[in-house]
Parts: sequence; C-alpha cells; structure tokens
Amino acid sequence: MDAKTRPIDLFEFLDETHRQVQIQLGHLRALVDKIESEGLDAEARGLARQVLAFFNHDARQHHLDEEKHVFPPLLASQNPELEAATRRLIQDHGWLEENWLHIEPSVAAASEGNQWFDPAELRHALDVFEALYTDHLLLEESIAYPHAKQRLQAYDQLGMGREMARRRSAKTLSAAP
Repeated sequence: MDAKTRPIDLFEFLDETHRQVQIQLGHLRALVDKIESEGLDAEARGLARQVLAFFNHDARQHHLDEEKHVFPPLLASQNPELEAATRRLIQDHGWLEENWLHIEPSVAAASEGNQWFDPAELRHALDVFEALYTDHLLLEESIAYPHAKQRLQAYDQLGMGREMARRRSAKTLSAAP
C-alpha cells in the first residue's frame, strides 16, 4: 500500500502537522535572523514563501480539523478541567490567528523582496507567536489528544483522517495556477 492509498490515522495526521508547525517556526526564526544579518536574498524570499504558504493554509486547516473532530467530544465530556482546557485551546486558535495576521504582512513583503517592515518588530512578534504555539501544542499533546483518542475510539478515525486530507487536497488543487 503506498502513501496515497494507506489509511490516514486522525492522530498521526494531527501529530505530523504539529511537527510541521515546529519546523515552520524554525524557518520563520531563520528568516528573521537572515533578514537582520544579510538582508533579503533569494534564500530569504524562498523561506518567506514557504512559511507564508504553511501558516496561511496548513496551520489554519489544522485548527479547523481540531475544532471539527477533536474538540467537540472533549467539550461534551462533562469533565470541567477537560472542558476548560479545550475552551482554552479554542481561544488559543483565535490568538494564534491574530498573531499571524500581525506577522503575515511582513512575511508576505519579504517573500516579494520588500523590506518596508521593522525586523526588530517582526522578531518580537515571532517571539510571542512561537511561545503561544509552543504552549498550545504542549496542551494539545499532553491533555487534549490523549483524552480525544479515548473518546473517539468508537468513531471512524480513519474516515476523519481521509476527510481532512481530502479538504487539504481540494484546497491545494483549487489554489494551483
């Protein structure tokens, strides 16, 4: 069975996106370092395009995946601590989006070779974004995902994984030139 026909496990899919978030945060940090030390060369513009594509698409889809498939059974758990943690994760999604909307114009400008933005301000915004994402991922992986795995055992996790992959594929195909 190849990668295209292999069943997609919901939590493998989500965990892989978490790994990609960490990689892209590292790329964003490398981009800011490069801008501060060397300016906007072709490598920096490429990093900016890669980071932009990930946080404008995959990260947003990941949050949608969690809000559609993972969080509802946690909110219905009748466990006050778990419900509070889940509400915090949902709120985090809003904060992450707000932080990204602050960062995105600078990264978009960098991807086009424009540096009208203040690199020191971008670095500060990145520090906040990275800290929030790190705490968010830790809460998901330590509390939300383990409880969700237990609660979703009776559901079609492979079907959920296929739905998430299909939605991403459709978005990628519609965005292709």
